[in-house]
Amino acid sequence: MTEFTLYDETNAPEESRILLSQSKKGFGMVPGLHAVMAEAPGLLEAYKIVHELFANSSFDKDEITVVWQTVNVENACHYCVPAHTGIAKSMGVSDAITDALRNETPLPNAKLQALRDFTLSVIRDRGNVADDKVQAFLDAGFTKRNILEVVLGYSQKIMSNYTNHLAHTPVDKAFEKFAWEKGGTPAAA
Repeated sequence: MTEFTLYDETNAPEESRILLSQSKKGFGMVPGLHAVMAEAPGLLEAYKIVHELFANSSFDKDEITVVWQTVNVENACHYCVPAHTGIAKSMGVSDAITDALRNETPLPNAKLQALRDFTLSVIRDRGNVADDKVQAFLDAGFTKRNILEVVLGYSQKIMSNYTNHLAHTPVDKAFEKFAWEKGGTPAAA
Protein backbone atom coordinates (compact mmCIF):
# COMPACT_ATOMS: atom_id res chain seq x y z
CA MET A 1 0.00 0.00 0.00
CA THR A 2 1.27 3.46 -0.88
CA GLU A 3 1.58 5.69 2.16
CA PHE A 4 0.43 9.30 1.86
CA THR A 5 1.71 12.07 4.09
CA LEU A 6 -0.73 13.91 6.33
CA TYR A 7 0.56 17.44 5.91
CA ASP A 8 -0.08 20.48 8.07
CA GLU A 9 0.51 24.16 7.42
CA THR A 10 4.18 23.87 8.46
CA ASN A 11 5.40 20.97 6.30
CA ALA A 12 3.10 20.97 3.26
CA PRO A 13 4.24 21.92 -0.22
CA GLU A 14 4.52 25.70 -0.31
CA GLU A 15 1.40 26.18 -2.50
CA SER A 16 -0.72 24.24 0.01
CA ARG A 17 0.37 25.97 3.19
CA ILE A 18 -2.05 28.90 3.01
CA LEU A 19 -4.89 26.52 2.06
CA LEU A 20 -4.17 24.37 5.12
CA SER A 21 -3.94 27.47 7.32
CA GLN A 22 -7.40 28.46 6.06
CA SER A 23 -8.68 24.95 6.82
CA LYS A 24 -7.29 25.09 10.35
CA LYS A 25 -8.84 28.50 10.91
CA GLY A 26 -12.23 27.36 9.58
CA PHE A 27 -12.39 23.94 11.24
CA GLY A 28 -10.14 24.37 14.26
CA MET A 29 -7.99 21.58 12.79
CA VAL A 30 -6.62 20.43 9.47
CA PRO A 31 -9.06 17.73 8.33
CA GLY A 32 -7.31 14.54 7.27
CA LEU A 33 -8.73 14.87 3.77
CA HIS A 34 -7.15 18.31 3.37
CA ALA A 35 -3.90 17.03 4.89
CA VAL A 36 -3.69 14.34 2.21
CA MET A 37 -4.86 16.57 -0.65
CA ALA A 38 -2.09 19.06 0.19
CA GLU A 39 0.28 16.77 -1.70
CA ALA A 40 -1.36 18.15 -4.87
CA PRO A 41 -2.09 21.84 -4.20
CA GLY A 42 -4.35 22.14 -7.26
CA LEU A 43 -6.57 19.31 -6.01
CA LEU A 44 -6.88 20.84 -2.54
CA GLU A 45 -7.68 24.26 -3.98
CA ALA A 46 -10.20 22.84 -6.47
CA TYR A 47 -11.88 20.77 -3.75
CA LYS A 48 -12.26 23.77 -1.47
CA ILE A 49 -13.67 25.93 -4.27
CA VAL A 50 -16.15 23.28 -5.43
CA HIS A 51 -17.15 22.62 -1.82
CA GLU A 52 -17.96 26.30 -1.35
CA LEU A 53 -19.88 26.49 -4.62
CA PHE A 54 -21.99 23.44 -3.77
CA ALA A 55 -22.59 24.57 -0.19
CA ASN A 56 -23.94 27.83 -1.65
CA SER A 57 -26.09 26.16 -4.32
CA SER A 58 -29.86 26.52 -4.42
CA PHE A 59 -30.27 23.34 -2.36
CA ASP A 60 -31.20 23.66 1.32
CA LYS A 61 -29.21 21.97 4.10
CA ASP A 62 -31.21 18.74 3.93
CA GLU A 63 -30.86 18.52 0.15
CA ILE A 64 -27.13 19.27 0.26
CA THR A 65 -26.75 16.48 2.80
CA VAL A 66 -28.75 14.07 0.64
CA VAL A 67 -26.48 14.66 -2.35
CA TRP A 68 -23.26 14.46 -0.30
CA GLN A 69 -24.19 11.34 1.63
CA THR A 70 -25.79 9.57 -1.33
CA VAL A 71 -22.50 9.85 -3.18
CA ASN A 72 -20.43 9.00 -0.10
CA VAL A 73 -22.48 5.89 0.66
CA GLU A 74 -22.65 4.74 -2.97
CA ASN A 75 -18.86 5.08 -3.20
CA ALA A 76 -18.40 3.44 0.24
CA CYS A 77 -16.21 6.27 1.52
CA HIS A 78 -15.00 5.26 5.00
CA TYR A 79 -13.92 8.86 5.70
CA CYS A 80 -16.65 11.00 4.14
CA VAL A 81 -19.70 9.21 5.58
CA PRO A 82 -18.59 9.82 9.20
CA ALA A 83 -17.38 13.35 8.39
CA HIS A 84 -20.65 14.30 6.71
CA THR A 85 -22.60 12.75 9.56
CA GLY A 86 -20.89 15.21 11.88
CA ILE A 87 -21.33 18.04 9.39
CA ALA A 88 -25.04 17.24 9.03
CA LYS A 89 -25.43 17.38 12.81
CA SER A 90 -23.73 20.79 12.90
CA MET A 91 -26.07 21.99 10.12
CA GLY A 92 -29.14 20.86 12.05
CA VAL A 93 -30.12 18.06 9.66
CA SER A 94 -32.42 15.57 11.38
CA ASP A 95 -31.13 12.20 12.50
CA ALA A 96 -33.96 10.60 10.51
CA ILE A 97 -32.42 11.90 7.28
CA THR A 98 -28.87 11.07 8.32
CA ASP A 99 -29.76 7.55 9.46
CA ALA A 100 -31.73 6.81 6.28
CA LEU A 101 -28.79 7.92 4.14
CA ARG A 102 -26.21 5.97 6.14
CA ASN A 103 -28.38 2.83 6.26
CA GLU A 104 -29.69 3.09 2.68
CA THR A 105 -33.28 3.03 3.88
CA PRO A 106 -36.15 5.24 2.61
CA LEU A 107 -35.90 8.95 3.36
CA PRO A 108 -38.63 10.63 5.45
CA ASN A 109 -40.22 12.47 2.52
CA ALA A 110 -40.83 11.89 -1.17
CA LYS A 111 -38.95 14.97 -2.39
CA LEU A 112 -35.73 14.00 -0.61
CA GLN A 113 -36.14 10.43 -1.85
CA ALA A 114 -36.49 11.76 -5.42
CA LEU A 115 -33.23 13.67 -4.94
CA ARG A 116 -31.46 10.56 -3.70
CA ASP A 117 -32.87 8.49 -6.56
CA PHE A 118 -31.79 11.05 -9.15
CA THR A 119 -28.31 11.39 -7.62
CA LEU A 120 -27.93 7.60 -7.73
CA SER A 121 -29.02 7.64 -11.39
CA VAL A 122 -26.39 10.26 -12.21
CA ILE A 123 -23.73 8.11 -10.52
CA ARG A 124 -24.79 4.69 -11.77
CA ASP A 125 -25.69 5.81 -15.30
CA ARG A 126 -22.56 7.97 -15.55
CA GLY A 127 -24.67 10.99 -16.41
CA ASN A 128 -26.63 9.18 -19.11
CA VAL A 129 -29.84 9.46 -17.11
CA ALA A 130 -32.98 8.29 -18.91
CA ASP A 131 -35.52 10.96 -19.79
CA ASP A 132 -38.19 9.41 -17.56
CA LYS A 133 -35.86 9.63 -14.53
CA VAL A 134 -35.05 13.26 -15.32
CA GLN A 135 -38.76 13.99 -15.64
CA ALA A 136 -39.52 12.24 -12.34
CA PHE A 137 -36.92 14.49 -10.68
CA LEU A 138 -38.50 17.59 -12.20
CA ASP A 139 -41.99 16.36 -11.27
CA ALA A 140 -40.82 16.04 -7.64
CA GLY A 141 -40.36 19.82 -7.55
CA PHE A 142 -36.76 20.20 -8.65
CA THR A 143 -35.45 22.35 -11.51
CA LYS A 144 -33.01 22.12 -14.40
CA ARG A 145 -30.63 24.13 -12.23
CA ASN A 146 -30.90 21.40 -9.58
CA ILE A 147 -30.01 18.76 -12.19
CA LEU A 148 -26.73 20.55 -12.82
CA GLU A 149 -26.15 21.23 -9.13
CA VAL A 150 -26.29 17.47 -8.51
CA VAL A 151 -23.43 17.22 -11.01
CA LEU A 152 -21.58 19.93 -9.04
CA GLY A 153 -22.04 18.06 -5.74
CA TYR A 154 -21.04 14.77 -7.33
CA SER A 155 -17.90 16.42 -8.73
CA GLN A 156 -16.90 17.58 -5.25
CA LYS A 157 -17.44 14.15 -3.73
CA ILE A 158 -15.49 12.34 -6.46
CA MET A 159 -12.43 14.38 -5.46
CA SER A 160 -12.80 13.47 -1.79
CA ASN A 161 -14.07 9.90 -2.06
CA TYR A 162 -11.38 8.82 -4.52
CA THR A 163 -8.62 10.59 -2.58
CA ASN A 164 -9.73 8.81 0.59
CA HIS A 165 -9.84 5.43 -1.14
CA LEU A 166 -6.35 5.87 -2.59
CA ALA A 167 -4.80 7.33 0.57
CA HIS A 168 -6.75 5.34 3.17
CA THR A 169 -7.24 8.64 4.98
CA PRO A 170 -7.73 8.07 8.71
CA VAL A 171 -11.06 9.34 10.05
CA ASP A 172 -10.58 12.51 12.08
CA LYS A 173 -10.91 12.06 15.83
CA ALA A 174 -13.95 14.39 15.88
CA PHE A 175 -15.82 12.00 13.56
CA GLU A 176 -14.66 8.60 14.85
CA LYS A 177 -17.90 8.24 16.84
CA PHE A 178 -19.76 8.24 13.50
CA ALA A 179 -17.72 5.35 12.04
CA TRP A 180 -19.44 3.58 9.17
CA GLU A 181 -19.03 0.59 6.86
CA LYS A 182 -21.05 -0.10 3.75
CA GLY A 183 -23.41 -2.96 4.45
CA GLY A 184 -22.09 -3.21 7.98
CA THR A 185 -23.64 -2.30 11.26
CA PRO A 186 -23.32 1.48 11.40
CA ALA A 187 -22.19 3.20 14.56
CA ALA A 188 -24.84 5.17 16.41
CA ALA A 189 -25.31 8.53 14.75
